[in-house]
Amino acid sequence: MRLDLLKAIKSTHRNPVSKILHLIGLSLYVIGFILITGYYFNNLNISFLIYGIVLFPIAVGLFLIGHKKEGNLRAMTIIVIMKYLRSKLVLTFHRRKHLKDYPFSNSK
Repeated sequence: MRLDLLKAIKSTHRNPVSKILHLIGLSLYVIGFILITGYYFNNLNISFLIYGIVLFPIAVGLFLIGHKKEGNLRAMTIIVIMKYLRSKLVLTFHRRKHLKDYPFSNSK
């Protein structure tokens, strides 16, 4: 069974309040990343680094609140991505095992 990542994300973000919380959280995530990279690459003040680091848990908190509002805390994007990667890993493992059993295969 193929897991369509975009379809899975869309199906777990239907509530308008959750979408707004995710939009704000994503914005804070991006701003935090910009502040942190700006500190390291542009020699900005240490306060930029601190603000950037503080924005990350706030963004995650907004994501969690949004998923709590939806009633699907187990559908966090990271969990969906991990399921997707695990399905790819299982497919790769089964494919290699199958090739190993084939007598004329070049795999070792």
